Amino acid sequence: MVFPGRLKKLEAAMASAKSYEEWREAALEHDEESGAMRWREIDYSRRYDFVSIRERLDHLQNLREREDDRSLLFALNEGIHGNMGGMGKNELWGKSKVGTKYLIEDYVTEIAESLEHLANPEVDSIDFEEKLDFFQRASHCFGRSALMMSGSGTLLYFHLGVAKALWQERLLPDIISGSSGGAFVGSVVCASPEEELDELFEGGIQHDREETSGLLRRILARVGTERMTVDDIWEALEDFLPDLTFEESCKLTGRHMNVPVAPAENHQKSRLLNAETSPNVFVREAVLASTAIPGFFPPVVLMAKNDQGERQAYHGSRKWVDGSLSEDLPAKRLARLYGVNHFIVSQTNPYVIPFIDTTKRKTDAVSEIKYAAIDTARAWINASAAIFEKPLSWVPEVERVTSSALSIINQSYVGDITIAPLSKLHNPLRALSWRSPEEIADLIDQGERSTWPRIERIRSQTMISRTLDPIVRDYEERHIEHYGKPAKTRKAQSKRTPARKLAS
Repeated sequence: MVFPGRLKKLEAAMASAKSYEEWREAALEHDEESGAMRWREIDYSRRYDFVSIRERLDHLQNLREREDDRSLLFALNEGIHGNMGGMGKNELWGKSKVGTKYLIEDYVTEIAESLEHLANPEVDSIDFEEKLDFFQRASHCFGRSALMMSGSGTLLYFHLGVAKALWQERLLPDIISGSSGGAFVGSVVCASPEEELDELFEGGIQHDREETSGLLRRILARVGTERMTVDDIWEALEDFLPDLTFEESCKLTGRHMNVPVAPAENHQKSRLLNAETSPNVFVREAVLASTAIPGFFPPVVLMAKNDQGERQAYHGSRKWVDGSLSEDLPAKRLARLYGVNHFIVSQTNPYVIPFIDTTKRKTDAVSEIKYAAIDTARAWINASAAIFEKPLSWVPEVERVTSSALSIINQSYVGDITIAPLSKLHNPLRALSWRSPEEIADLIDQGERSTWPRIERIRSQTMISRTLDPIVRDYEERHIEHYGKPAKTRKAQSKRTPARKLAS
């Protein structure tokens, strides 16, 4: 029998928790009290193919227990899917406060443990080259996860809380993108080695707000009273971000930072700056450009190292502005560059937050009508812009504003997992204003608390890729040590060897 009073007490305990461990303990009790725990224990649900998953789980467990390694490899070759039998459906992650069906969690864990078992050098019934080929193919086909942080202005402190919550659970992806305030937070995270991140986050943000240390103390030392200026942003970049290129930053930490910027001039294309596309560009200027909101801050000339190691302008005198105007969340580009197919979004854009749903697209009749109305309105706006394209071109200022508005309207602002502030309403006019110490602490706190309910979903849905990535790196390094040259990647091999389908 469910007791509403007991559930409310547990919900209050979750709301006042000072750590994820406290929150999770109260959430598990809530699941037990509400009956959600019983739901997790039962395989059955019409929302996914529980029979196939149960059969496959039992088969893999049996093969591993018998140490039938070649049959285990064959079974894994048949398919490692992120959405096997529909187990990735959003509806399966909202019934309980913590996790989903135990069957799904056990299956993902078994896949990860089977991969680690096969990677063990003591498993010598399969030769090294065959293992390397399998792990590379599995990683290439299964895909990877990325964290995308939206444009935010001074709501960037929410991103900081999200990053802290993920880091403390060792769930922070190695691939990160960020626009505007998200670019600032992401670049600091990607340029900080692990020990520095531990120091920055460990105890640096106190939920009781009576004491500050570490990162929060450094942040509060910079709080001003007037409207933020470009000089303030540059000083903060010098204080928090080493003067590194994208390539140097990536080599230092192994994390890939991606900063979208938009051209200040017409007839130019937006760019996604990172260690792959622009390795010699300096990160500080890239972040400054990503925070250059037109009409508030001047456009920025990017800087890069030349072949002599000297600083020079990137692409001559071209100037760049806030990338969120053209591509706030560069999902397609991340997919193409890194094979990302799972996106965690920290969304703080004050113009967007009130209108987004932090869950995936719903399929009920009312929701479908709402989506159809939105899609129809967007189509009419785009059609109207096309009709008046020529008249608008006669007034360049109006054409630029129209192009920016269309870009904003046509973007997607959610991911597979979307994390947004608890409070949906934030005044956009304060996006460039200094925040008080209390507001900063509250935004960081909101970032953490908004992430906690999604921690177990992130843990489960990223477990396979988090297992594969270090295995592939280790095997490729061992290949170099033995043969003196890098192993061929799946991209190179695909020209001559048809890849067996493994993935989502």
